[in-house]
Amino acid sequence: MSRPYQIVIDTNVLVTALRSRRGASFKLLTRLDDARWQVNLSTPLILEYEDVLKRPGMIAGFDTAAIDKLLDGICSIANLHDIFYLWRPLANDPGDDFLIELAVRAQADFIITYNARDLLAASRFGIALATPAEFLRLMGEIP
Repeated sequence: MSRPYQIVIDTNVLVTALRSRRGASFKLLTRLDDARWQVNLSTPLILEYEDVLKRPGMIAGFDTAAIDKLLDGICSIANLHDIFYLWRPLANDPGDDFLIELAVRAQADFIITYNARDLLAASRFGIALATPAEFLRLMGEIP
């Protein structure tokens, strides 16, 4: 087998996955430990996941303990990278720059997101942007 695809998952994908079990985001979330890809994280991304997912009313039916357990699970299978904020600003939304920097540091093949418009600068580094459905389709997981 060739090297696994390196992926970075935007926060909006996790929010969507936890709001509905029917879509591609949830399917990707349940397959994060697939041998064909590896999830990559940084401390700022983990903190953003936590901040957004724990906002009151953001994810119905999930308390903070459940969110902590989910995040612990993701952290246990992910590659953790230090980022140093060397390239600012890149993204259309400067709040997303750390995602691009993480993807560069991790030598990511994909950033999985619903917000490609703000992350177009990733293409300068050979990083593809894909929705969960596009990524899963490419991997043969959905038709």
